[in-house]
Amino acid sequence: MKAIALLRYLPVDDPQCLVDVDLPMPRAEGHDLLVEVKAVSVNPVDTKVRAPKDKAETTPRVIGYDAAGIVSAVGSDVTLFKPGDEVWYAGDITRTGTNQQYHLVDARIAGRKPASLTFAEAAAMPLTTITAWEAMFDRLGIDPDGADKGQSILLIGGAGGVGSIAIQLARRAGLTVIATASRPDTISWVRDLGASHVVNHREDLVAQVRGLGFRHVDHIAIFNDMRHWAACVELIRPQGGIVAIDDTDLPMPMGGMKTKAASLHWEYMFARPMHQTPDMIEQHRLLNRVAGLVDAGEIRTTLTRTLSPINAATMREAHAAVESGRMIGKIVVEGF
Repeated sequence: MKAIALLRYLPVDDPQCLVDVDLPMPRAEGHDLLVEVKAVSVNPVDTKVRAPKDKAETTPRVIGYDAAGIVSAVGSDVTLFKPGDEVWYAGDITRTGTNQQYHLVDARIAGRKPASLTFAEAAAMPLTTITAWEAMFDRLGIDPDGADKGQSILLIGGAGGVGSIAIQLARRAGLTVIATASRPDTISWVRDLGASHVVNHREDLVAQVRGLGFRHVDHIAIFNDMRHWAACVELIRPQGGIVAIDDTDLPMPMGGMKTKAASLHWEYMFARPMHQTPDMIEQHRLLNRVAGLVDAGEIRTTLTRTLSPINAATMREAHAAVESGRMIGKIVVEGF
């Protein structure tokens, strides 16, 4: 089968950073689905894994953490799917990635693809959807169905992949959404997705949020790095919660969190499959539930750009787009 892999960790403009290879066909066993991959998307995690480092692989390493495709075969323990089913999923960072013609994924972290979406439209969503859902509803404890209606949430990184889903889920939950964006096109994007207010992350966040009439906000989700940590601590309400998804390579003083008795949560959507947690199947249920919301017209795909075919050249182009830091929504590569 065809695959896109790496042997060395190189800059995205080096033609050898991702290369076309032929690999043996995988075989489904146990809880695994063998999926014929139709489309994949590229996320910041892909570029971080591929980023230059003094390391080399002895065998080709396939990355990729989003896919939509058709089940080709199932392992002996699979009861959730059958061959021919259309699925979407984000996979498991500890296993071989999705950038290959046929891919193995644990059935408990895959969901049925929304019937109303193309494979490309579906592939844009799983990783960001799981991240946004778990961040707000599992970590911050917000009710997804409206029991916390009227509460406020500040979403930092509103126009990115995760933020674009989070805005929609938060609005559906009845929250007042304050999203960050700085360019005319990103401001228009987050407003169109349902943000109640937009603030510029390149300017004073505290002043802008308070200028909107919010002394504090009930919840904050940091969907980029920690450069706005001090502002988040200032803005979170006493006994409120902040959730973050990025690395902790910037200072995060905790004094203000302590005196507010505020909570800090980490969201890492690979935690369940990585640690084989007893509730792994929650990602299957989550994806199925969101598929229903998509098919009902309550949530829309965040796909904004599609490349084809799935090969090393187009994958390098997609990685470069993500690394530019100017992406709106998601980029997908489709079709072997």
